[in-house]
This record gives sequence, C-alpha cells and structure tokens, in this order.
Amino acid sequence: MSDESQPLSGQVAVVTGASRGIGRAIAIEFARAGADVVVSARSSEKAPSKLPGTIEETAREVEAAGRRPDGRPSGRALPIPTDVTDEAQVQAMAQRTLDEFGRVDILVNNAGISFPAPFSKTPLKRWDLVMNVNLRGPVMCTQAFLPRMLEQGSGRIINISSYLAEVLMPGMMSYSVSKIALEKFTQALAAELQPKSIPVNALRIEMNIATEGWRFRNPDIDYSNWEKPEAAAEATLWLATRDPSYTGRVVTIAEVRQQLAAD
Repeated sequence: MSDESQPLSGQVAVVTGASRGIGRAIAIEFARAGADVVVSARSSEKAPSKLPGTIEETAREVEAAGRRPDGRPSGRALPIPTDVTDEAQVQAMAQRTLDEFGRVDILVNNAGISFPAPFSKTPLKRWDLVMNVNLRGPVMCTQAFLPRMLEQGSGRIINISSYLAEVLMPGMMSYSVSKIALEKFTQALAAELQPKSIPVNALRIEMNIATEGWRFRNPDIDYSNWEKPEAAAEATLWLATRDPSYTGRVVTIAEVRQQLAAD
C-alpha cells in the first residue's frame, strides 16, 4: 500500500466496543489505514457474551486487514478486555496502551447500550447503566487518555452518537438522553481543547445499520436495505483524517458521503 492509502500510518487508535458491530468495523478500517489498534470491549474469549464476537476475534481481523500487499504487517492489534463503566479497568486499559505503544493518537468512544422501555417501566438501575456506558464511559476514557494527548501536543477524540439524540422514539428515552448529552460533551470539550489542536467530533449515525446485535435480537427483520457497519467505519475514518481545525462538529454518515463525493 502507498502512504496515501494508509493515512493513519504510525498512529495508535483506541476503539471501545470493538468486539462486534460498528466498533469492530472501525477497528478494521483503521488497520487498513495503517494504524495500530487497541481493541477494547467486555466480550473476550475468557468472558464471552451471548452475542457473537470477541476482542480477540476482532484483533485477528485487524492484523489481517493491516497487512501490506507483500504480507508484512503494517500495524498491530492489542485486545484489552474493558468495562467502560469501571474506572479501574479504564485506567488499566489506558496504562497498558501507553506501556505498549508509548502514545495515543485517536480515541473512538463507541461502546454503547440501550434499554428499550417506557420511562414508567425503566428501573433506575437500568437508566443508570445506560448513562454509565453511553456517557460516563466516554468521559472516563477521555480523562484517561487526554493527559497523554496534551503531553504529546496532538490527538483526537471521536464520539459515536445516534439520530435518536434528536429524534423521539417510544421506549428509547434513556438512550436518547445519553446521546444528546454525549453530543453536548463533544462540543464543549472541542471548544476547550481547540487551542491545544486536539479535535473532538461526533458521528451521528442516522441510518439503520445491520449489526450482529440487531440481527441476533431481531432475526425476522428484512435487512436487505440496511447499511452495513462499514458505512459508519468509513465515516469515522474520514473524521480521523481531518485537519485539527475541524472540531466541535456533529456529522452524519450522509454528510460525510457528500464531503467524500466533493473531494
């Protein structure tokens, strides 16, 4: 591959929620672009979930995707089991990343969950769990890696949001609240870090994407017209390659595609 085809060559990217779905696709896309990738999620070979996918499986795909045409690896994969609601695990993940690679260039806060239910039937512990994963998790991960980015004088943060940040859908209140808060966090942090040239942006996924989780929970749906996780991965890579002055934005996949078509 040429340098032009590997715009993330030499960079280290951390992707949370990367055992399956959108996070997995982002990790693989970043590897193709030349990055070393930390694959972070709860699901591992030692602690699998009922859903398909583990961090080790993604790591193997990352290393395969990152190979040059001559077979030489262009990037490494480091799977780290992490529960983003556990501060000690997040700090340990950050420390292991820095011990292994010595730097961090991109943090993708992708891990997320939902608890579909009317508000009147949402236990407080479930509301708290959605907030802890979708909002507090990105905050803790950002706090864990930001000191090294500031020390380096470079880095970028990408938060994965959803159209439900603005669109009301019955039974999705906790998820919607967590995502609109994540977008406000994105914009406020971007303003704070702009003088340091550390961009912070959010990808608001507005399309139906057929992830492993959706397919597992809804096996009878016709997914023929749904987008694949790679659509979100392509948009995330676009954000990861913008000039540092491009910050504080909340963009959709369609908007990124328009930009790609115009470039």
